[in-house]
Formats: sequence, C-alpha cells, structure tokens
Amino acid sequence: MTAPDPELERWRLILGAPAERRTGALQGEAAERDAALEWLYGRDPDRARRQIRIGGVRGTDDAEGSDGAGTAEDGHGPDRKRSGGSEPSALTTVEWLDGIHRLFPKETVERLERDAVETYDIQEVVTDPDVLARIEPNATLLRAVLRTKHLMNPQVLALARRIVEAVVRDLMERLRPEIRQSFSGTRARRPSRFRQARNFDFRATIRANLAHYDPEARRLAIENPRFFSRTRRHMEQWQLILLVDQSASMTSSVIHSAVTAACLWGLPGLRTHLVAFDTGVVDLTQDVTDPVELLMTAQLGGGTDIAKAVAYGASLIDNPRRTIVALITDFYEGGDEQWLVRTVRELVQQGTQVLGLAALDEAANPDYDHGLAQRLADAGAHVGAMTPGQLAAFVAERLGR
Repeated sequence: MTAPDPELERWRLILGAPAERRTGALQGEAAERDAALEWLYGRDPDRARRQIRIGGVRGTDDAEGSDGAGTAEDGHGPDRKRSGGSEPSALTTVEWLDGIHRLFPKETVERLERDAVETYDIQEVVTDPDVLARIEPNATLLRAVLRTKHLMNPQVLALARRIVEAVVRDLMERLRPEIRQSFSGTRARRPSRFRQARNFDFRATIRANLAHYDPEARRLAIENPRFFSRTRRHMEQWQLILLVDQSASMTSSVIHSAVTAACLWGLPGLRTHLVAFDTGVVDLTQDVTDPVELLMTAQLGGGTDIAKAVAYGASLIDNPRRTIVALITDFYEGGDEQWLVRTVRELVQQGTQVLGLAALDEAANPDYDHGLAQRLADAGAHVGAMTPGQLAAFVAERLGR
C-alpha cells in the first residue's frame, strides 16, 4: 500500500470531504483527527446555511441531498437527518476527549476543549464524572466549572473541585513571585554583595569591567559583576479593598481577583478585603486565604449594582489617605449611576485611591461601558486595565510613599 502524502492529508483536513476527489481518502490517524474535528465543528448551525458538506464522515453523495450539517443527537450538528449507512458509530464525549488528547498537541487540545464548552455548550465536559476524571485542568474548564457548579451533584462537584484546585495552584505559582517582588523594596544607589539576578546592575558592571574588553573578539569579560542593594520599605498600615463584579461576563476577573487577594494576604503593612457583588454584596474576606473554597462558593451571574458595592467598600475604610479601593467590573451599571459617581468623587476628595479596572486577567483584554468609565475617571478615579502583577506594583508603589 502506498504511504499517504502528508501534504495532501493536510489539505484534505482543511478543505473537507469534497477535496477527496483530488487528495484521496484519509487513513489511519488522519481519519481519526478528521472524525474528532467533525464531531465538534459539525455542530455549527451556520454550515447548513452555507451548504457545506460533512467533512469527517463519508456519508451520502451530494446528489443524494447531503446538506452538510448534522444533529447534536448523532454527533454531527443541528440539521442532519438520522439514517442508515456504513459510517462509523458516533463518538461519545468521553471517546472524543480521549481521542483528541492522543491525536493533537496540547495547544490544539486546549482550543478544542474551549470551543466545546464555550462555543457549542457541551456541558458533559464539566458535568459528566467520566469526562471530568479524564480531563486535563485548564483555565477554560475552570471558568466552565464555576458557571455550571450549581447543576452538579456532590460526586461530580468533588471531581470538578480537582480542576479548580489544579488551575488555582498553577495561578498561585505564577503570580505569587511577581506580586511579592513588588513589595521587596526599591533599588538603592549603593552596591550590594548579595548577588541576585533581579538586582543585577548592568551599567555599573560595564563600567567596572571595561579594562577586560577584547576589541578583536569584540567581547567583554565580566570578572567583577555589580548588583544593586534594596531599601526596605517603611510600611504604614494600608487597606486594599477589592470590589469584584461576579456577573457571568466577569468570570476570569473573579478567578484572578481571588488568587491575587490570596497572594497579597499577610503582606506587611497591607490589610486586604475581598468583596464580590452583583445586585447584592458579599464580603468574602474571611475566605481569602483559601481561593479554591472561595471560588467554589462564589455565585456567578445575575444583575449588577456597582453603586451599592462601592458604598459598602467605603464603609470599610479606616484611614481614607491610606486606602486603595479597586473596583473590578465591566462598568455596565444596573443600579444608580448618579449615586456611584457621587460616591467615587467623595472617596477621591477624602484622599482615597480609587481604581476602576476593566479587566484583571493575564490578557488584560477589556470589554466595558466606556461612557460610565469616563464619568468615573472625570470624578478622579484611575480607570484602565491591569494584570494582577500590575495591580500589585501599583499597590506597592503607594505603600512605599
């Protein structure tokens, strides 16, 4: 048997079943990849409108009325009729999940899982015990778990918690060093004998080693590296009040706010509060040291009353000039905008630092009501988008003043 041409296989996977007249049929793992992609993307309802044939399974010929889309029931999209044939049996969610982990690289698997959950709403990915036992935890699945955990029975919820714990642990490992570094003190002019990469003094090192420069090789031999010292910050007691919108569109911000608050908790000179809100306000400060438990008890969804949350945050302030209020929201206010703007203006006038953050995930890709955000900026708030590390640096800078 002639070995398949990889280039032709690739084009067949891209172009679908009609290309087989030129490329030949897929075989082996290539056919399995095609079937796995078809199981997911064959659900696209737009395919029927565009008259695209089914790509992954050799079904009826064009002349026999193939309309290119199938049903969720048979695993191939919304419009395909069930009929007899010689196609392979439809994949189950468990089989599909096992298959994509075997057939595709990790980055592709994460994209497929994200599309399954977020685009095609295949809830079995996060509600079926067999699926949860096999799945590799990632941020997409964490968001899906938080949105659907109220539908889960205790057995499924225990498995889902594994995803929450794994993703939170990964976030903590990545964010804690960056956040803690912001509070390690500022660089001083005097040199230090303590050698640490982040304190490396590039300019002083060049000056100290110019005598060792080799003009022919155009290289500088460094025999005497120089390092900065750091001054310890004088920490007066500050408050950081995180007000987090927990409406459905802000899931990523809730996750990163919980992890950020846990990373900031216990830092010298800083008292952290974490408050979640929709139309109600819930103070989660007592759970801030356990972001997993915090996320498992958070109730995502519902309306938004930003003004009520800011008013509650204002009630927590002990020393206005030693307080940062960070409002994390999309600024789509369902409550009283006038009250919100007035409260923010009063906070600013009394010396409180008010941040309006449109996003708080590592991508910092904001989607927000520009009109209300501008009104809050006009009232004196700092409005923008910050990653957790940038927020920590902002807080550390204020504490060091």
